[in-house]
Amino acid sequence: MSGTGKTKWVLLALLFFSTVINYLDRQALSILATTIQADLKMTDLEYARVVQVFLFAYAAAYVMAGRVTDWLGARVALLLFVGWWSLANIATGFVRSAVELGAARFALGLGEPGNYTVGTKVVSEQFPAPQRGLALGLYTAGAMIGATLAPPLIGGIALTYGWRSAFWITGVAGLLWMLAWWWAYPRKAQVPAATPQAEAAAAAEASATPGLETPVPVAPPTSMKGVWGRLARDRTVWALVASRAVADPVWYFYLFWFPKYLGDARGMSLAMIASVAWIVYVAADIGSVGGGLISGRLVKRGMHPVRARLTTMMGAACLAPVGLFVAMHPPIPLLLALACVVTFAHLTYQINLTTMTVDLFPSRYIASVAGLVGCGSALGGMVSAQVVGHLVADGNFDRAFVLMAFLHPIAVLLAWTALKQARRSKMTLIGPQAAAVAAG
Repeated sequence: MSGTGKTKWVLLALLFFSTVINYLDRQALSILATTIQADLKMTDLEYARVVQVFLFAYAAAYVMAGRVTDWLGARVALLLFVGWWSLANIATGFVRSAVELGAARFALGLGEPGNYTVGTKVVSEQFPAPQRGLALGLYTAGAMIGATLAPPLIGGIALTYGWRSAFWITGVAGLLWMLAWWWAYPRKAQVPAATPQAEAAAAAEASATPGLETPVPVAPPTSMKGVWGRLARDRTVWALVASRAVADPVWYFYLFWFPKYLGDARGMSLAMIASVAWIVYVAADIGSVGGGLISGRLVKRGMHPVRARLTTMMGAACLAPVGLFVAMHPPIPLLLALACVVTFAHLTYQINLTTMTVDLFPSRYIASVAGLVGCGSALGGMVSAQVVGHLVADGNFDRAFVLMAFLHPIAVLLAWTALKQARRSKMTLIGPQAAAVAAG
């Protein structure tokens, strides 16, 4: 099912802004890490544990966020999620110890995944296959805009009003956003396209490529319990989960540790970090939108949608390992250029993996699938936070950059495995022959 022209773009714009706020709230801690550590007398390992606690909550909540989204619908679910994480961010501004900081970030992690399960569901319901990569790229670009704005905005607020004010101001912005979402989301859009006819139409739209098998209509389970049972046994789902779990630690590293690396290893002040770190996240922004455009262009030229996503992901996986050269301590301009290539490549990869998930599964339970895949992302980030914390405990970041360089090539092999497994899946929208052709 596709939404009306104006409505779907208004919803996408609001999702873009909620994602900007989501990342401002998340990135504030890494931008202010050195300042907060000094104020609360925290070590690097304690900071790593705070990041890990956030990601643990993020991983656990991702699974339930998908189910809540499918249950309540996008309109109500996102109001719940944004309200929760905004209050948690405001609470961060009141902490007085490392334990309180961990508790506040744990609460933040419980709310933030819902932004992405709702976004995936809205794109699945509102946009046809050729537009999905672009739609996902545009709203996900809000994450990169948020990460881009965070260094100068968060740093500027902290330098002017103190670090606690940065959390209060960004938290209030989320509460104000809720008014716009409540007003703009049409009531009728609460009912998802769950009929067999609608699912068959979505399947035809996802797989209508000359030379491919006519898609097999999906007969989805009637209850969410049935959905969970079948998804839990679906190897396609778990291959996608594994791919995100392996690839996303790279993004979490550049999100949570790169600004700290600039301060601790390259001697930059907070003002200097605020003035240059945003460049890396602009590159991610370009990858977010550009990655969707690239695979969308391939679809328009006749390539199967799922194969177009995988082809684009392979290209990104070839680019990402250049981050290895950061360990050679290049001059700052070259360092930033290398980091830009990595973040561009990662977002290109991430957008296409998410779009491929939307192509493969019906909108009726796409949020549940997205929740499981997102959980894999957070679990990978949680494990990597502990590993990176130990690797950089002595102030040496070189080993961490080397580790990150190997992850995308492994992840893309897992994504290819997911498409092979789709041949035997009864949950996906494409038939066995189409899955085989898509996987190459």
